[in-house]
This record gives sequence, C-alpha cells and structure tokens, in this order.
Amino acid sequence: MTRDAFLPVAAQPRLADYVDLARRAEALGYERVWLPETWGRDAVTVLAAVAAGTETVGLGTSVLPVYTRSPALLGQTAAALQELSDGRFRLGVGPSGPALVEGWHGVPFERPLRRTRETVEVVKAVCSGEVVDYAGEVFQLAGFRLRSPAPDPPPAVDAAGMGPKAVELAGRFADGWHGLMLTRDGLRERLDDFRRGVDLGDGRRADRRVTIAVPCCALDDGARARALARQHLAFYVGAMGTFYRDSLARQGWAAEAHEVAARWGSGDPEAAMAAIPDELLDALGGVGTPEQARAGLERFEAIEGVDAVNVSFPRGATGQELVRTMEALAP
Repeated sequence: MTRDAFLPVAAQPRLADYVDLARRAEALGYERVWLPETWGRDAVTVLAAVAAGTETVGLGTSVLPVYTRSPALLGQTAAALQELSDGRFRLGVGPSGPALVEGWHGVPFERPLRRTRETVEVVKAVCSGEVVDYAGEVFQLAGFRLRSPAPDPPPAVDAAGMGPKAVELAGRFADGWHGLMLTRDGLRERLDDFRRGVDLGDGRRADRRVTIAVPCCALDDGARARALARQHLAFYVGAMGTFYRDSLARQGWAAEAHEVAARWGSGDPEAAMAAIPDELLDALGGVGTPEQARAGLERFEAIEGVDAVNVSFPRGATGQELVRTMEALAP
C-alpha cells in the first residue's frame, strides 16, 4: 500500500506551482504524483516540468483522454516522459466523458470501451520499440515504429473506469486500474469486476495495480474542509454531464445524485451542495479536521485489493489549503 498525491485539477496561477507541489510531495514521502488533463495547461507539458524538477517521486497521468490524442502519439509521449523521468512515469488513459470530449474538443464520444482497449494495446506496442501493425475496429496502423530507443523499462499503462465493464477492461488489458468517485462499498464491487478482468486476460493479480483517487481535505477548520469537498462533488455531479451522477446511482445513491444534478442544473449551486448528505461525503473520502481526514483515508487503505490511495484535493482549495492537506495526510 502506498500513498500518492493528485496534483490539483484546478489550474494553478503558475506552471511552477505544480513543480513546487510535486517537490513537496516528494519530500513528504508520497510515492507518486498524478495529473489529470481537463482545462488549463496540458498534462504532458506540466509533467515534463515536474520530471525535470524532481528526483525520486513517480509521475503519472490520471488520466489522458483517449479521444484527444492518437494512440501512436500517446505511445510516443509515454516513451518520452519515461526517458525524461529516468523510468518514473506511468501512463493513465481513459475515455473521460461526453461533456469534455464532445463539448470541449468537438470529437464524437463513440465506442469508449473499445477505443480505450485499442489505445492501451497500441501504446504498449509502440513502447516496445517494434514495428506496429495493428488492425483494430477503431484504429488501423501500419509500419509505425519509434525512431528513438525504446524505453527500458517500458512505462506501465493503466486504464480508468467507473462502470463494471470499464473496470473489467482495465483488469484484462491494462497494467492497472484508476478508480474515482467511489464509496467504500462501491469500490469493493468494482474490485470484483477488476479481478474478473484479470482472470479473463489470463493475467496475474500481483502484476496489476489498483489506484483509487480519494477526495481529501484536511484543515484545522473542519467545516471549511467539508464545504470545499461538497463544492467539488456538486460541481462534478451537476456540471460534468451524467457520468458521475450515474456512477453514484450505481452505488446506491441515486436519489441524492439526481437531486444534486437537478439543483445544479436549475442554477442553484448552493442548493446542490446542501443536497449532499454528510453520510455520502464521508463514504467518498477523508474530509474535515486532520484527524477526521486521516481516519477517512485509512478506511480506504484498509480495503483488500487496493494498492495505492491517491490523495485528491477539492478544486476550490487555495494553495495554502492544498499544502496543509498534503502535509496532514503525508505517509
């Protein structure tokens, strides 16, 4: 079991702020820092700066959408970041959702599971250094090969997923699974899907890695920490399409998820936040005072089958609140 840190999803004032946070995570003993790609700066440029500015902490993307770069380019990117970081890089990919893919990038959100599977397979082939001839249902490649030395070792390729089939796919075809917005009970169900995928792929569970992003905020002002966590959850359920709402509904929180989405959709974010019960907030992460936050995080670490917890920060947290949480929850 390791503790990782999720670099903030909200765009920071300076690119150097990410490097500073990664250095702090490295000094505090976090195993790896992850960065998603949403709005703001692209994740590849930021992680290149982080790789150059750190020495030992692992780096990873959680996640790069499979619709915004070709699989061959993702393979080239993974190889370059593995070289730049001296073997510390891990690639995380996933379909993301229609709100981001179609709304922000103008790309049809079609066949997400198949596209994710083929992306994982092509990236692995590219990073092997061999000629890539690939005949998939979504992608067809002929004659592609890296014209630089293949990364040694090749970077691991993880897949993100929230639903049963997506998690099964990660276990079957990828080197690991990234889970997010999961209650502890929901996580246990998805771990069954992951293990089934490993078995279907004739793999070994010991060779796969499960990383769970856990929403965390640890402040002396526990009420402020919980308000930030509520704001974060309400935004994702209300503003990012049906993706996260449906995930919560599958985990037994359908009424609450639909109410949050409805209130956000009607233009009342405060009411959306108020619709999130304390029980749901506590089931999803570790928020409140440092003692409360640590206890919540440790409950996820105690679940058999989890290899790493990824301390994730609310999008509205200030720089000082990010640092305080990182320090309070350090390994």
